Formats: sequence, C-alpha cells, structure tokens
Amino acid sequence: MVEKKKCGSCGTELLGKYSEFNCPKCDKEEIVRCESCRKLGIKYTCSKCGLELP
Repeated sequence: MVEKKKCGSCGTELLGKYSEFNCPKCDKEEIVRCESCRKLGIKYTCSKCGLELP
C-alpha cells in the first residue's frame, strides 16, 4: 500500500503539484508542502531541529 503524502503546513492530502525536500539545516526531516502553502508563504517548522521556513 502506498502512503499518501500530506502537506506539512496545512495537512491537505497532496494530489497535484507540491514541493518535497529535506530540511536545509539538519537534513533529517523530509518537508512536503502543497503548492498553495508554498505560494502563500505559510510557515512550516522542522520537528527535528526547529528551523522555521516560510
């Protein structure tokens, strides 16, 4: 079974365009954001190191 990805900012299930990358500070957490949160600059905080990203 394939795990469905959710936006780390708003929790929406990702179906279309989204961004996915490792935390630029600690590289220990995968950050996944929907297109809407990315465009609006909604904040996301890495749970491993506390880095806050727009």
